Amino acid sequence: MSLDLQDVAVGPKGGAPLFEALSLSVAPGEVATLMGPSGIGKSTLLDAIGGHLAHGFIVTGSVRLNGRCVLGLPAEARRIGVLFQDAMLFPHLSVGDNLAFGLARSVRGVARRLAVDAALEQAGLAGFAGRDPATLSGGQRARAALMRALLAQPEALLLDEPFSRLDAELRAEIRGFVFEHLRKCGIPGLLVTHDASDADAAGGMVVNL
Repeated sequence: MSLDLQDVAVGPKGGAPLFEALSLSVAPGEVATLMGPSGIGKSTLLDAIGGHLAHGFIVTGSVRLNGRCVLGLPAEARRIGVLFQDAMLFPHLSVGDNLAFGLARSVRGVARRLAVDAALEQAGLAGFAGRDPATLSGGQRARAALMRALLAQPEALLLDEPFSRLDAELRAEIRGFVFEHLRKCGIPGLLVTHDASDADAAGGMVVNL
């Protein structure tokens, strides 16, 4: 699995691009990092790749995932997951039901429960399936959000400053947890951050927009 961007630029319709056209290739299990000043368009680029670009903006160039062009596809068909600053767990669902939301509809019954339980075990959250997300700590929420994203079997993962609200110790722990899972699953990742330590931990290429 590889994520390839060729001459990609994003900007308002009828206006100048927010940044110079970008080309990069992210290999399976690698995490590339995008850095740059606020407002340059880093998060907007992730929105364009994931299929969530706001009305009034356009994207040019080519985004290919495993050789498949994704820019013409709706978000749900792109197989691209996203982790945000906030874990964004659904407050009206239990922790287990939040994770199950990431599973394909074809996974049913006992298989569905076993998949959720296995993911919770990997995240150090065994026995948390029935918990209210509001009772989780910041680190627990971050781990649950990652496992939900992975249960959807994405072919790439976009990370929009997902560690920025964590304190230094927890940041290092969750960062390691996320990057380890991407490497283990062979999923290319694209990280937006303002923190050089995130880029160092990711260990991949660093692009300054």
